[in-house]
Amino acid sequence: MAERALRILPQKKSTRIAWAASLGLSLLLLSLPWLVRLDGHPHADWQQFLGRFHPLAVHLPNGLLVLLPLLEVAGSMRPALREAAGFVLALALASCLVAVSLGFLLAYGGGDAGTGVTRHLWGGVVLTIVVLMCLLARPHRYAQGAGYAYPVLLACMLIALVWTADQGGSLTHGSNYLTQYMPAGMKRVLALGAVPSASFYARHIHPILDANCANCHGDGQAKGGLRMDSYELLMKGGQDGPVIVAGSSSKSILFQRITLPPDHKQFMPAEGKPPLQSEEIAWLKAWIDQGASPTLTKLLGVTIREELPAAHIEPVGDYSALMPEIQKMEQGQGAKLKQVSANPSDGMILFTVDAASTFGDAQLAQFQKFAPYIVEAELGRTAVTDASFDTLKQFTHLRALHLEETKVTGAGLPRLASLSQLSYLNLSGTQVTAASAASLNAIKSLRQVYLYNTPAQPAPAASRAPQPKEKNAP
Repeated sequence: MAERALRILPQKKSTRIAWAASLGLSLLLLSLPWLVRLDGHPHADWQQFLGRFHPLAVHLPNGLLVLLPLLEVAGSMRPALREAAGFVLALALASCLVAVSLGFLLAYGGGDAGTGVTRHLWGGVVLTIVVLMCLLARPHRYAQGAGYAYPVLLACMLIALVWTADQGGSLTHGSNYLTQYMPAGMKRVLALGAVPSASFYARHIHPILDANCANCHGDGQAKGGLRMDSYELLMKGGQDGPVIVAGSSSKSILFQRITLPPDHKQFMPAEGKPPLQSEEIAWLKAWIDQGASPTLTKLLGVTIREELPAAHIEPVGDYSALMPEIQKMEQGQGAKLKQVSANPSDGMILFTVDAASTFGDAQLAQFQKFAPYIVEAELGRTAVTDASFDTLKQFTHLRALHLEETKVTGAGLPRLASLSQLSYLNLSGTQVTAASAASLNAIKSLRQVYLYNTPAQPAPAASRAPQPKEKNAP
């Protein structure tokens, strides 16, 4: 009896030490959100460096915690698996601590903030504490052969795991990741679909921001204190002040950031996300320049045929034989052709940004041999004139044409009527008149036309001169 008592006493003492240590660790985890406050400002680079291993590290505890209940159930038939479950549980706790630490470094070092970030961090803390409680309760379950504390804690652990993982997924992919492509009928049944507003902001601007910006500037996380998931929050701005100056896109931080070179440190969207499409940038510019209103249903100089079905896209031919010339252009400093993708049938894009001031009608004519393979021509701010339409009409697969701020007057626009793929045309800042723009109605595939700051742009209602009354009118 004495020997047994001597064995029991150290066991009780070690149990008390384990519980005391677990209590201290739990209190430390619970105090982390107050010890390390997420202020929305980026901090040390080393914190961001280590923190970016969090998405990698978090997969280990997730897998172990899903495996643990399976091992416990299978252990009733094979005791060796039950022993393995104990090791898996201890390893899961250690990996949870690492993942939570890296998660705090990622959020604090990267300047992440917002309710979504907070919920995800708290979920990780709670999950780690529950795993710790499982580790403490498990020996009592199998030593005494009774008690339901451990099974209940396992169930709570799985619930916490699913909830925390869902919060993390929403931060990475957006809150609508699972429902974005849900059938419309199912959305109506689940009340996920809202009746869209008729305003230009609701139909065009908000979808752009929601798809490209809301992950980092939404309800989940608000980097720099900026949220862009609603009009009111967008106009409020962030820690550095307003990001939109109504009436001036050039003074708006938002527009400045999305038009920077993609390799610039302040370019948006950040973190390797693709740049906005040219028509999306044009919509944002026109919307900001015309007052950034949430209620206007139509912007001056912007025509969008939303009632038309999407144009049928025809693949271009094989230009493999021209690749040596194309690659030589890509390495040069002048106008160049770039492949849309590795698939030749997707076509090429003509870029002139490196030679805009010296690129005119004669230079465009030199691209006639590539004409059947060009699907987009970036000719904005070049020296091309109406004579360019003789060459452009040969771009039979052209889908997008940028002629903004050129010397075009519109006299040659009827020559584009044969371009059955053309769906986007930007003539902003040119001398195109309403009479010449009327010829664009013959291009049935044309869905987006930009005539902002041109003679063809209709005048605002408030600035139109009142019509004189007839003499016989009362």
